[in-house]
Amino acid sequence: MFEQKQFYNVDDLVKVIAALREPNGCPWDREQNHHSIRMNFIEEVYEAIEAIDNEDRELLREELGDVLLQVVFHAQMEHEVGGFSFNDVCNDVCQKMVRRHPHVFGDVVANDSDEALKSWEAAKRSEKGQQNAAAALESVSRSLPALMRAEKIGGRAAKAGFDYDRASEALDDLKSEVTELEEALAGGDISAIEDELGDVFFAAVNVARLNKLNPELALTHAVDKFSQRFAIVEQLANERGIDMKSAGMNELNSLWKEAKNK
Repeated sequence: MFEQKQFYNVDDLVKVIAALREPNGCPWDREQNHHSIRMNFIEEVYEAIEAIDNEDRELLREELGDVLLQVVFHAQMEHEVGGFSFNDVCNDVCQKMVRRHPHVFGDVVANDSDEALKSWEAAKRSEKGQQNAAAALESVSRSLPALMRAEKIGGRAAKAGFDYDRASEALDDLKSEVTELEEALAGGDISAIEDELGDVFFAAVNVARLNKLNPELALTHAVDKFSQRFAIVEQLANERGIDMKSAGMNELNSLWKEAKNK
């Protein structure tokens, strides 16, 4: 029988998840597999990120627990089929941290964060057998959000010397890609339009990277700004008896400019 306590530790969490997965445990938990709770994992991480963004320490504590729960859950499912255990996961990440910090646990010297990062990257490449820059690019996970993946790909290419000399050149490239998108739109070929639109996004990410900005955060702020202004537009339309669905864009743009000024 499971022992209830006033204070639990990580070993107790492993036991809790194991109990939930037992034949007499929770029906829902027993039915899950890696794929069925994949999105749960992603959602929990983003909720932890939101707590960080809001500087909400109490919420962060809760959300980190939910993230840890996902890690233990996946490890428990593997343990049940003879794969690996949570202790194996902990061992592997500790081994990795020691290997990739030779400037802490070895004889490599790193006097600042730049040198420490170079030491990390060198150890990582050696560990993964990445003999060239192309292999480093290919190792970037395809499951990352597209903007984040684009930033990482561009950054790794830059480390190999393949980059703009100035940030202004990245902006010129973005303008060129927009022109090509306009041409594709005029041609009406949906495949070409998609291809050129992707190039515009990638070029925009390079503009962000060269200006030391995070494209994910930039887009997040833009979406937040749009949502806030839209709420004002809707409020103004309601106050003035304007039906937004039937109103013309000139009238809506006028409201938008007013909301922007507010």
